[in-house]
Amino acid sequence: MNINNSYHDDTLPSWERFINGDKRQYSTRPQIIASWVRCYQASINPYDYNTHSKLDDASMATMLLEKQEFIKIAKPFMMNLYKFVEGSGFVVVLTDDRGYIVEMFGDEDTLNNAMTSNFFQGALWSEQAGTNAIGTSLVMKEPIQVSGAEHYCQRLHCLTCSAAPIFDYQGKIIGILNMSGASYRSHLHTLGMVVAAAEAIMAQLNIQRKNKELSYANSWLTNIFNTMSDGVLMVDDSGIVSQLNPAAQEILNTTEQEVLGMSIDRIFGSKTVVTQRMLKNKEPYEDMEFMVNTKKNRFHCLASGEPLTNEQGKVIGGVIILRPIKQIQKLVNRYSGYCATLQFSDIVGESLEILEVIRVSSLAAVTSSSILLQGESGTGKEIFAQAIHNRSEQRNGPFVAVNCGVIPRELIGSELFGYVEGAFTGAIRGGKPGKFELASGGTLFLDEIGDMPLEQQIALLRVLQEKKVMRIGSDKVIPVSVRVICATNKNLSQAVEKGDFRQDLYYRLNVISITIPPLRNRVKDIPLLFKYFLDKIAKDRGITYYVDPAVITCLEKFDWPGNVRELQNVVERAVSLAESEFITIAHLPIEVYAPQRVVRSQAQLQLSLLPSLNEHFGREQRRQLLAEAERQEILALLSKCGGNVSVVARQLRISRNTLYRKMHLYAIQN
Repeated sequence: MNINNSYHDDTLPSWERFINGDKRQYSTRPQIIASWVRCYQASINPYDYNTHSKLDDASMATMLLEKQEFIKIAKPFMMNLYKFVEGSGFVVVLTDDRGYIVEMFGDEDTLNNAMTSNFFQGALWSEQAGTNAIGTSLVMKEPIQVSGAEHYCQRLHCLTCSAAPIFDYQGKIIGILNMSGASYRSHLHTLGMVVAAAEAIMAQLNIQRKNKELSYANSWLTNIFNTMSDGVLMVDDSGIVSQLNPAAQEILNTTEQEVLGMSIDRIFGSKTVVTQRMLKNKEPYEDMEFMVNTKKNRFHCLASGEPLTNEQGKVIGGVIILRPIKQIQKLVNRYSGYCATLQFSDIVGESLEILEVIRVSSLAAVTSSSILLQGESGTGKEIFAQAIHNRSEQRNGPFVAVNCGVIPRELIGSELFGYVEGAFTGAIRGGKPGKFELASGGTLFLDEIGDMPLEQQIALLRVLQEKKVMRIGSDKVIPVSVRVICATNKNLSQAVEKGDFRQDLYYRLNVISITIPPLRNRVKDIPLLFKYFLDKIAKDRGITYYVDPAVITCLEKFDWPGNVRELQNVVERAVSLAESEFITIAHLPIEVYAPQRVVRSQAQLQLSLLPSLNEHFGREQRRQLLAEAERQEILALLSKCGGNVSVVARQLRISRNTLYRKMHLYAIQN
């Protein structure tokens, strides 16, 4: 080694003047002078010969555990650096961000050598030990060499130390690399070697971090790949399957070994052309419908493909996503309302007739048989259909309702069975699944089945028998598992006799026949239904309504051709016309409030209402409500009698003058 003792020769006089308080200019470097000033202000004794402070054993163990990865990376570079000075008494040390030594390389007599005895694991080499390369580099955040008398403490004048900071990727100091030895053996290029080693350590730390990020990203992507509900196939530029995820194995009903190395042509069959275009022309495709052939079955799915390219833009493969049609249909059904919300507990009624229908329907629900619901319009056939679905094994599947009576004859086939692209003029691009496909795994409710055209009855019968559907314009069959519930307000047996309904289809549908009674045959349920509908409206409006008992009497005597639906409409009409919380027969439709019904006198009305009024209102409120009831009664009679005051007075059993006075009181103009 070349001897360079110029730091000691030139700096010692300046150090002596500084220590003695001489304020004259010094020839020493500004960085060193700044460090001396910091040491002086910290009251550090330049003549202190005590051993460096060190960490206790527990703290040392904790520090080594925390820094083990940092030490592991730095060690090879420290070892290479030490090879240049091995046997010369120099030591190579690594500290943490506080200046504590965490690793070192030195000769066997390092600790016994007076110059290097303070270099040991756990020793603190911050500026608490006076100006030194490690501590000053920590403060400056720059490499520095401190030699001879540049050290603030006299006992270190025998050393030359070269130190360089090590930064993490955020620019924060995580440690110092230092090489120290006898000052008379110092080299100007020693610092360069230390800086180069520190930069190599930082580069390796960065590589390690990048590798960790890549490993994390790879693990993250692998987890996504393996846990995706969609099937994923990776193919090379020739269309050979190179990788597939567990979902794809389940969808294809195969194992990884059976598919790896297989051409995509064998999986997708005739529609492989879109994948070929993707690999040849970089043309991605989205939601193409495929019938995938496997060894065990045929699988109906939507597929999307995206090409993979290298840096030069050349296609090196592709990614194909498989989505089961059933999965898509579940989403469609969820957001298009294809679900049943009503249960048997939602059916209002206590009559023996309705209770018997509920009992039979409950028993039929748990079977797989087709059910035919018969009953007049408005009796609640769809409510029963939903309740049966929710009691059946298909309750977790969709509930798709189709009214055969409102679909044009020429469209009912495409609506039920679906169609492929180009099947007819106006067919949407990509085709469309029919209601049978959408209802697969659940229930298809065919309302007004008696209105289905004869030509479509044949197709319906075939689907029910074979449990397969073929879209219009297609030659491929799609398996469907559907529970069919039909409903009609017609007499299907008579329609069969007339030739309007196929006998074989009738027998197929009429496995379990359930007839829902009309409302006129379950009079006992009318008050319950009226109260149910009224309470529902009252809750929405936040109003409590009071009903004239004559209203219920009137409703019970009506024939209800529209059944429960008509009763619901009557309740809504009465509430809408009521100008107060009081509902009387005046608020009923004229067809319900028939002319032959005798209108009660005001006295009778007051007597019938008095208990409920006394219970809920004060005297003034009762007077106002009774007055409003009387006003409504007069208005209704004037309307019914064409404004004839004499007739109205006779029906009310009061004189004309009394009636005129009441009309004036209630501001009624005739």
